[in-house]
Amino acid sequence: MKPPMDAAEIARLQSRLAARDPGEFHFPEIYGPGWDRLYIGDKVSIGRHFLQAVRAGYFPTVEDTGKKRGGGRVYRRL
Repeated sequence: MKPPMDAAEIARLQSRLAARDPGEFHFPEIYGPGWDRLYIGDKVSIGRHFLQAVRAGYFPTVEDTGKKRGGGRVYRRL
């Protein structure tokens, strides 16, 4: 099965996650400062790929809470 994101992007996001304390977050906080410069369609696509990667186990310290708040899906870093 092909990963929903390429290996370099997964590694970049894993590194950003490792620098965070456990707790809830929205994906743009992990993506980083370039998020606001993306087109809305790209944001939706990248966000969906992150959700798929979380569900596929590429981010073992992250779980999808199944909640949405503040305009986005809420994840939890364990």
